[in-house]
Amino acid sequence: MINIPKGTKDVLPSEVHIWQYIEDVARVTAEGYGFREIRTPVFEHTELFSRGVGDTTDVVTKEMYTFLDKGGRSITLRPEGTAGVARAFVENGLQGGVLPFKAYYLCSAYRYERPQAGRLREFHQFGAELYGAEGAEADAEAICLANALLKNLGIKNVKLKINSIGCPTCRAKYYEALKEYFKPHLAEMCEDCNARFEKNPMRIIDCKNETCKKFTADAPRAIEYLCDDCKAHFGRVKELLTAAGVEYEVDPSIVRGLDYYSRTVFEFVSEAAGAQGTVLGGGRYDGLLSQIGAKPTPAVGFGMGLERAIMVMTAEGAPMPEMPPVDCYLLGMDEASRKQAFLLAENLRKEGISCETDLMGRSVKAQFKYADKLGARYVAVIGENELKEGAAEVKDMRSSASRRVKFEELAQTIAGGEEE
Repeated sequence: MINIPKGTKDVLPSEVHIWQYIEDVARVTAEGYGFREIRTPVFEHTELFSRGVGDTTDVVTKEMYTFLDKGGRSITLRPEGTAGVARAFVENGLQGGVLPFKAYYLCSAYRYERPQAGRLREFHQFGAELYGAEGAEADAEAICLANALLKNLGIKNVKLKINSIGCPTCRAKYYEALKEYFKPHLAEMCEDCNARFEKNPMRIIDCKNETCKKFTADAPRAIEYLCDDCKAHFGRVKELLTAAGVEYEVDPSIVRGLDYYSRTVFEFVSEAAGAQGTVLGGGRYDGLLSQIGAKPTPAVGFGMGLERAIMVMTAEGAPMPEMPPVDCYLLGMDEASRKQAFLLAENLRKEGISCETDLMGRSVKAQFKYADKLGARYVAVIGENELKEGAAEVKDMRSSASRRVKFEELAQTIAGGEEE
């Protein structure tokens, strides 16, 4: 027996309708804000992620699935969606098109890390990206879209936490303050934090090591070192969120885990998600395009893990659809009537009616049991007498009422009943 790889999960037919529901809600919500879907390759050149995501991040240094293809090129399965969208935006000449450019994606992503609740090695993301707008209105719109998405999914018990980590100008002073604070403690801190000290000391604040947390708790915060422009930008974001009725909490500890973020960063956090409390997160990343060798372009966006969303929705008891039932089951009592049932099923499907018929040679009793398991609204029984009459005995499985219906009137009868 060959088992599924560790950190991956099958989505079975009995549960895929929940995924489709979340995907549909995400699409409708995003398109209501003017975003349109984009699809990018599942693998990219490794350099895109090392330059875009950041070579000091755990994603790049520890978690990427990277390999050499047959041409000797270094290829990586995407660990997140933003860098691929940025590459597509540049490569397809969209920088010179109508701005702002708004796109959303639904994709699988891959990270080699210890599997845990809501976090797998193959996982799925919904993300939204907005390029070309540098004003606080773009940040606020991205947050409002994220807020609307969670509400439309029925996720209620979440808190929006926001912060500003500044721009390269004010971050230089902040880095100096961080180095001065952490330097006396480096000997007691983990290897990762020592590596981050020179390249990106702000990443130390996001360390999950319990020993390091003792020092990061009192570390200087980026919000204390903002330049006037960044202060004004963040103030405007807060003003717009308040005006839009979106509740938030300023949390100076939020820095996000990827290097491309700047200025506004945000997370929607739920206690229902357990230790992995972030349901959705994002922010502004004005430097990303220049990091991958393109013309600097302001950008903002967010990502939401679908596995995490399902976990939170389940924990909160959010409304989720039942598996769609079959409209009609066509039951044949003998070989001739089974053939007729097969042909009628084909005709009904052409009319947009979902139906099934026997493919296993089941008895009449077993077929009724199977129809019940399918949740069929109607069972159309065809036997010797029904064949002669050119009609089926149609049973409404809700009311148990039965009536004779001509074969040519089956579609109208079933469709009419579904509208009741």
